[in-house]
Amino acid sequence: MVWNDLEKMTVLKLREEALRFPQIESVHGKSKGQLMEELANALGIEKPHVHFSEKIIHTKSDLKHRIHELKTERNKMIETHDHKRLHELRREMHALKHAIRKIETREAAQV
Repeated sequence: MVWNDLEKMTVLKLREEALRFPQIESVHGKSKGQLMEELANALGIEKPHVHFSEKIIHTKSDLKHRIHELKTERNKMIETHDHKRLHELRREMHALKHAIRKIETREAAQV
């Protein structure tokens, strides 16, 4: 059994599996994530690590700074006629602008 098998199981199946191991206590009071961790420890399964390639940006000002950096890079790509990279930059700017709009709507809803 691997970590992906545990993720696919429902909470009920995880509980049934956890009841087979006496070292796992209070099975019915735990959430799916807790049960998965306990079963992984009991079965000797390693949790896969998640690696992030870039810094995750959470604030609106950080997003605007990133857009500004992309604009300067975009101008360089226009001068060098690198259309493939130019397209990638424009799509990334588009996604960042949508992220800013999401943050703004979330802030407006909280007020």
